[in-house]
Amino acid sequence: MIRQAGNAAQSAPVSIVLSGDVILDVPDADHWLSGIAPALRAADLAIGHLEVPHTLGGTELHGDVPAPGADPAHLAALKRAGFAAMTLAGNHIADRGAQGIADTCAELDRLGIARVGAGMSLAEARAPAVLRCRGRSIAVLSYNCVGPQAGWASDTQAGCAALPLPTQGDVAVSPNAALLPPDGRALAILREDIANARQHAQLVLVALHKGIVHTPARLADYERPLAAAAIEAGADVVFGHHAHIIRGVEFMRGRPVFHGLGNGCVVTHALSPGQDHPARAAWVERRKQLFGFEPDPAYTLAPFHPEAVNAMLGRLLWHADGRIEAGFIPVYIEPPGRPVLADAQGAAHVRQYLARITALAGLPQLQHEVRDDMTVLQ
Repeated sequence: MIRQAGNAAQSAPVSIVLSGDVILDVPDADHWLSGIAPALRAADLAIGHLEVPHTLGGTELHGDVPAPGADPAHLAALKRAGFAAMTLAGNHIADRGAQGIADTCAELDRLGIARVGAGMSLAEARAPAVLRCRGRSIAVLSYNCVGPQAGWASDTQAGCAALPLPTQGDVAVSPNAALLPPDGRALAILREDIANARQHAQLVLVALHKGIVHTPARLADYERPLAAAAIEAGADVVFGHHAHIIRGVEFMRGRPVFHGLGNGCVVTHALSPGQDHPARAAWVERRKQLFGFEPDPAYTLAPFHPEAVNAMLGRLLWHADGRIEAGFIPVYIEPPGRPVLADAQGAAHVRQYLARITALAGLPQLQHEVRDDMTVLQ
């Protein structure tokens, strides 16, 4: 899928903003996105991760705690907010079966929003989205690393693109399984797909749906080796989501790796008390016991770990000489779940938080430079 952005001032850097998980299954999607929309619109390209299917039909998939389908009409707000592309490979995109994926893809196509990572076949799910801007081309690849396997695409089944990881005890891949560092299967997919993407684009971005949910700082044993494998296969940038809380940033071979962008804009009733769906009701209580936190009752639409109020948008400046400056835009999640660009005090707090979780995760400490429009990491 190819999308064209403005080509003015070809010598200027291409500005790219990266968002984590987006769930818009409550009314007035424009309002919930409005707090970060200025940063999305200011970029040449804004790329987010669409977490759930947008459909009014479909059949519930069994294999994970299923998310409800969101209204397809809410997707138009993504376009108005400034998103040019959405990654789709995640653990919930197949929760309403093939129809959910078909309806979501059809509406994104109608809106002119590029999409990658899911489709009606494995070939469609693995095909890169190619974006053009200032006479240059950017390819985006999207993979689900955490299952459930029932939602993976095949030659004959709709689903998402996956990087199959080995599991402790050789059990099926699922969000609850203990995942191990990548073996030859995932490495072969990365090498093949990145080489293919490189034929169509000068810059290759790889999105990984990975990590330990609702847990500050900690990276699973497979996360850094998987990101390193993507870089070694030729990716220029790796960015992650899924954990619903931000993670540290590092550079591998001089290329930026955002281990977790956290929530981009997640507003949903599916995680709140009072569910009429047994599996979702059980998960509301179980995740508090598993991860040891009690959501702030003020966050009715985003009842996540208290530290998840610290958020960020990834930011890239891709210069005409090929150099990439990487950093982030600090974001604060205000009650009941709306993300907003952080003020000066809030931005300083997010920078301090990112430095702290980077150290706790054992990642190299980075220097930073504060600019008006981003915090540059080096």
